[in-house]
Amino acid sequence: MKKRILRYFKHIFGTLLILLIAALYILIAEDGGIHYGDNDLKMNWDNEGPYVFYENDSIVSVQYIKGNQKEGFYVNKEKYSSTTAIPLACYFALDDTSFKFSIDNRSIETPKATYQDDEKILAISDIESGFKSFRDFLIHSQVIDEQLQWTFGKGHLVLVGDFVDRGFSTTQVLWFIYKLEQDAKNQGGMVHFILGNHEIKNLQGNHEAASLKYNYVSAILGKQQYDLYGGNSFLGRWLESKNTIERINGHLFVHGGIHPDVANANVTIEDVNKIVRANYRNPFYPKREKSTEQLLISTFKGPSWYRGYFKEDITLDEVEKGLDNFNAKDVIVGHTIQKKITKQFEGKVLGIDVQHPKDYHKNWPNRKSEGLLIENETYYRVFDDGERKKI
Repeated sequence: MKKRILRYFKHIFGTLLILLIAALYILIAEDGGIHYGDNDLKMNWDNEGPYVFYENDSIVSVQYIKGNQKEGFYVNKEKYSSTTAIPLACYFALDDTSFKFSIDNRSIETPKATYQDDEKILAISDIESGFKSFRDFLIHSQVIDEQLQWTFGKGHLVLVGDFVDRGFSTTQVLWFIYKLEQDAKNQGGMVHFILGNHEIKNLQGNHEAASLKYNYVSAILGKQQYDLYGGNSFLGRWLESKNTIERINGHLFVHGGIHPDVANANVTIEDVNKIVRANYRNPFYPKREKSTEQLLISTFKGPSWYRGYFKEDITLDEVEKGLDNFNAKDVIVGHTIQKKITKQFEGKVLGIDVQHPKDYHKNWPNRKSEGLLIENETYYRVFDDGERKKI
């Protein structure tokens, strides 16, 4: 009887062990992970900001959150002329650091969509509010130094969308990108912030993927969450000036990709950006009448949303048709998670969306950042320690 009971439990534990191993295998195979080790500093909102809002054409209000949950929060507000440069600082609670920059209303302008030179390109995507991962990756990649000053010369830093949502450092990430833009410009370089579907979601007031933190932040500011990137906010106006597709030295950069229908739509890069930008504030819904506009802002076929390079049975001919339409040699995309940066379709498609580490919690398996470096027409995977590997 005793042996029978032991045998029974042995079978039970053996079955559970097999199921656990199978579950872990599936989790890893599907690029999943286990979330653990939350850091309480994610709730430290003292010095959170700045949040900058236009009161009228000539006055802006710069607001920082002060205080804590125990003693209560309040908002520090200062007013400035919108026609002058305004010095600001952005605080990052996790390692008690901050960076300084200044904003100027004249810095908000629609960037070009095509560039041609012989400079190197470093591309990274889907940071998803991970300020520390983003900052440290750029330091180790020698884009900036330890003091966060631009060291990439005349190079192109390309941010291929989804730098917001799913984290607690959205404000820090966005202001950091703004600072990088200004610093790069002063050194003859260029930061290309190409919007992904999550930036567009925030412009449209869709905050389903945002941390609940920003619901509380907006309430403390006396705002609705939509107002954080609304038409009266500096960051909102800056975001809505950005492109969704650019060609740099013959390489096409777009968050999602080029659906075959877009390839057949007889539109230019400039057409795509103009049409999509005009709809940044308009949530998409399918309409019965078909149009180029409907195609380009579709949450299935639109350039910021398309996943067909990895999720559908698309042919090499269809991929090449999309590239030919935009006079590009290849396309670099984020949006769809990859185990590592890879080439698809005989090198015509490069997927660079990897799972980056989060600021305020850990994951198992451990995540490591990667970016894509294109230098002298050679492609490299660039790792978070600065090492590179030729693709």
